[in-house]
Amino acid sequence: MDGLFSQSPLVAEDIEQILSEDSAILWRETAGSTILVTGATGLVGGALIRALSSAGKRYGLNLRVCGHGRNAAKGAALRREFGAEFIRGDIREPLPTETLPPVLDYVFHGAAITRSADMAARPVDVITTAIAGTGNILRLAAERRCRSIVFLSSMEVYGQTDLPEVREPDLGRLDLSNPRSCYPESKRMCESLCAAYAAQYGLPVKIARLAQTFGAGTPLDDGRVFAQFGRNAMKGENIILHTAGRSRGNYCYTADTVSGLLTLLLKGQNGETYNIANSEASATIREMAELVAREAGGGVKVVAETSEDIAKRGYAPDANYRLNADKLRGLGWRPRYGLADMYKRMIDDWRER
Repeated sequence: MDGLFSQSPLVAEDIEQILSEDSAILWRETAGSTILVTGATGLVGGALIRALSSAGKRYGLNLRVCGHGRNAAKGAALRREFGAEFIRGDIREPLPTETLPPVLDYVFHGAAITRSADMAARPVDVITTAIAGTGNILRLAAERRCRSIVFLSSMEVYGQTDLPEVREPDLGRLDLSNPRSCYPESKRMCESLCAAYAAQYGLPVKIARLAQTFGAGTPLDDGRVFAQFGRNAMKGENIILHTAGRSRGNYCYTADTVSGLLTLLLKGQNGETYNIANSEASATIREMAELVAREAGGGVKVVAETSEDIAKRGYAPDANYRLNADKLRGLGWRPRYGLADMYKRMIDDWRER
């Protein structure tokens, strides 16, 4: 295993913090319910299952937690370590009714292809996974009359905008001739599907636009840029930038994202969209690299090197906005960790494994 479901002291501390947030997360409302998490073997899906299973035990909620995903080994770990049921399958195919619980109260739909390199190399798969998978889950949720469903979207739906700060209505431009647009454009279509199901069938769906999420529990082999910077710092290697690093990223600590998703599930308005981001954890790629070198690198340097295979890396076009999360804050949610602490906790967690 790659440590995805690690129960290090830092991960245990994160769980404890999530469980203590009873003012924003109305745990008692979930008593006796069945909860499905798709994309359960990913970082956010696994963290959701970890939190839900722990809350069920802590508060005696008698929860039935089910995960769906393609990785059988990680599914076995979810069963072994958290007592969660696991349904193995491709989200593009309807979920097998014989393996589903007869009652389905809550759903988190997070299954998606999220590696940037895959967005460049497999854009058709990115689109079909998003649209077919979301259609399957929304149809299932409507048939089972779910009490609440949260669709995990992305800040990438905002595209290119001249606004320095974006709120939920502020969609920008996407270049549809660029295959890399497969990810944000398919997320937009999925959001439209959510709105359509809410309007036509009264489905109680909420949309969460996630900032890039990391922290304790992040797999050591995560291929994203933030993780590469962390590995460089941990090994005492220089941080290599393959671009000028001008693009601004928006980030949120894993446990903060999970508490935001749980808050939306139980307190969000049906049919509404919410950003999940720590507005204080926003930085350009260059600024983030320099922060990591300064705070965690032990003397490493930030070095710019032009990469010949830059297109294959699937980087999103440069963005220069900050995500505004006031709407979610209005439900009582508050992020705990800024960017420096996010890195510290992720790297400390890696060192403990």
